[in-house]
Amino acid sequence: MMSILTVPVPDSLKTEPRIINLSRSATQSYILCIGSNAFLHEVAGKCEERMLVAQNHQAARIILMEQLMLDLKPAFVICNLSAGTDPRSYLSLVRSFSELQDTPFFVYVDTLDAKKKQELRSMGGIDQVFTAGFDAEAFLSSVKAAKRIKELAKSSRQKEVHSVNLGRMLNYCLKRTLDISIAATGLLVASPVLLTIAALIKLESRGPVFYISKRAGQGYRIFKFYKFRTMVAEADKQVSQMSHLNQYDANGTGPVFFKVSNDPRVTRLGAILRNTSLDEIPQLLNVILGDMSLVGNRPLPLYEAASLTTDSYAGRFLAPAGLTGLWQIKKRGSKEMSVDERIRLDIEYAEKHSVMYDMWILANTPTALLQKDNV
Repeated sequence: MMSILTVPVPDSLKTEPRIINLSRSATQSYILCIGSNAFLHEVAGKCEERMLVAQNHQAARIILMEQLMLDLKPAFVICNLSAGTDPRSYLSLVRSFSELQDTPFFVYVDTLDAKKKQELRSMGGIDQVFTAGFDAEAFLSSVKAAKRIKELAKSSRQKEVHSVNLGRMLNYCLKRTLDISIAATGLLVASPVLLTIAALIKLESRGPVFYISKRAGQGYRIFKFYKFRTMVAEADKQVSQMSHLNQYDANGTGPVFFKVSNDPRVTRLGAILRNTSLDEIPQLLNVILGDMSLVGNRPLPLYEAASLTTDSYAGRFLAPAGLTGLWQIKKRGSKEMSVDERIRLDIEYAEKHSVMYDMWILANTPTALLQKDNV
């Protein structure tokens, strides 16, 4: 049975902290829970790791220091907002330890309104927010996916450090210069169009102008991805109910991609924006920020990236994330597409990508902008 240890902080420690000796567990990791509740205790019972519960900031610091002295790192940290905790201070505490820079950080809250959702989204550094609507199995599945992506991102960064050479550096500098020049010019020239589209979106339906989601790009690095909103508000919540309409031939045992032909969630204006690719213009900001390049493999939603973590698929993440790429100019708008075919094209680009190859793809992109099908 899972051991759950709560570490309160006595009054005597509030001014003069010391380390509380905790016995080494048989497992080599643990879960740090900031403010526990019945749901998190249920989750702990299904985990291989033990759960250590801290009721406040001081107790959390003591646990982290003590466990690091034993060479033990948390499998993940979860902060229970319903217990009145401040996630910013705890996230800052975790990241203050150099050994915990890649530790997944989650937040739990009983209910999540639009204001709180936006507040957490703008905070940054939170891997996922869970609510009372999750069952324990779904929670653990999401945690496992987030942990795997973090591990792969760290591994990819380490490989990049050891594989830098003059040719790669020159290619990167040329590519980055091209990206910034074109993206900045594009945003400036398109600013009147951007303002017009924003006004039309607000007039047509309730919800934000921009669709912002977390995506996994090069080396599984996670970033905020910007598009004009083309669907009804909270469309992401309808994905599970529409799985039978997925145009990809996923059978539930391999990689997962999701795209629906003539998606009923798309608004009338959204359909126009998608078919003309005008919804993609805000991603020029991602290019300027360095999250994406003009040419590369499309950054994926985290649930899709989590299904592409084997050696045979991970190669697609060696290339930069991009606005357009090999898959777009060859298969954009096509219904006849398998998951393996899309991944093969992504891997092909990752193996060949260079500034000259990017120029060829950019030259062929305009003909692919007008889609044949509403996907």
